[in-house]
Amino acid sequence: MSKKKSDLKILLLQVRDDQRVRREELKSFAEYSGLAKNQIEILNVFDKPSFSPDVLSGFDSLFVGGASEASVLEPEKYPFIKSGEDILLYCIEKEIPVFASCFGFQLVVTALGGEVIRDGKDFEMGSVPIYLTNQAKDDPLFCDTPNGFAAISVHREKTVNTPPGCQLLAYTDSCHHSFRIKDKPFWAFQFHPEVDRAILIERLTIYKEKYTDNDEHLEKVLSSSSETPESNILLKKFVDRILLNNE
Repeated sequence: MSKKKSDLKILLLQVRDDQRVRREELKSFAEYSGLAKNQIEILNVFDKPSFSPDVLSGFDSLFVGGASEASVLEPEKYPFIKSGEDILLYCIEKEIPVFASCFGFQLVVTALGGEVIRDGKDFEMGSVPIYLTNQAKDDPLFCDTPNGFAAISVHREKTVNTPPGCQLLAYTDSCHHSFRIKDKPFWAFQFHPEVDRAILIERLTIYKEKYTDNDEHLEKVLSSSSETPESNILLKKFVDRILLNNE
């Protein structure tokens, strides 16, 4: 018998140091998944940089968020990267459902032996059109998503090659944006399905020194950004179609 939505228990692997973004990220994942905040327990890697896959005991799924204070290219600086890769590989092996965005996307790329590269300038920032591959037509999450849908994307690092054993589902001219582990309930997104335009404004205001050149640049990015409903509904589709098995 399938679980009720109210019975689900999610672990959110959070890679946020700023207290404001910690609170906002939890709220965003809860809102767009359709779950109550008390159904999502947080493991913040800045508080607990070393952990083992057994932290997943009792949870129905793992969510992984983004990061603005860490890089998968610097494992010697961020000791939680190894633990993060291990927990994702464990989820693949045990077929524990995973929804991983941005940093989570990059983390599974490196865990599977793929390459993440740094984009020093002209990186994606704001709402961007995302294009679907032919494989997306048969994917449970993307099958009814329109091609060229808008999504929030802010990242200096990217991959242009999907790791072995993965199905590329979405991309931009700049990089790969979503893939599924073949025959596993594991989806990864370089863009942010849990972020809308209002949250983008809040995030970039907090991190403007990292991502923008000046206030004029920030205003240009924000004024050109659009709402992203087709992206934001992906998290609810994951809960309904994968965790609850509802078609």
